[in-house]
Amino acid sequence: MSAAPKSVAEGATIIVMDASNNARTLREGSNGWTCMPDSPASPGQDPMCLDQNAMEWAGAWIGKRPPPDKIGFVFMLAGGSDASNTDPYATGPLQGGAWIDTGPHVMIVGPAVGRMAGYPRGVQPDTTQPYVMWPGTPYEHLMIPIR
Repeated sequence: MSAAPKSVAEGATIIVMDASNNARTLREGSNGWTCMPDSPASPGQDPMCLDQNAMEWAGAWIGKRPPPDKIGFVFMLAGGSDASNTDPYATGPLQGGAWIDTGPHVMIVGPAVGRMAGYPRGVQPDTTQPYVMWPGTPYEHLMIPIR
C-alpha cells in the first residue's frame, strides 16, 4: 500500500505475485486499483499500484501478448529497480552492468507513449527526469519521477 496515496491504497485490491507470475489475492478492493507489494524478480523493493488499464497492460507484458490500446497509470511512490531500460524480459543487468534504481515515480503505460516525443529513450536513463522505459517495444512506458 506504500506505492500509492492513502486515498487510492485504502480501497485497492492487494495481490502478491510468486516467482512464476501467478497472483494470489490477499484483499478484495472496491476502487478499481490493484496494489502489489513487490516483484520477486528484482533485488529491491518495488511495490506498485495500478489502475484497471495498467493491470491489462501488465498482464499483456507478463503474458508476452500485445498490450491493449488504452492508457494506464501506475503509482510507484516507494521507488523500484529494473534489470534493463531496453529489454522488458531481462532477468538481470548485462554483464558488468547494474540494476537501474528509480526513486518515487509514476508511470504512464500504453501504446500512446510511443507517440510522445521529447522524452529520452536511452540505455542508461537519468532517473531524476522523465524518460521512456523499454523504448521501441510494445511495452514502452513513460517513467515520471516525483522528487
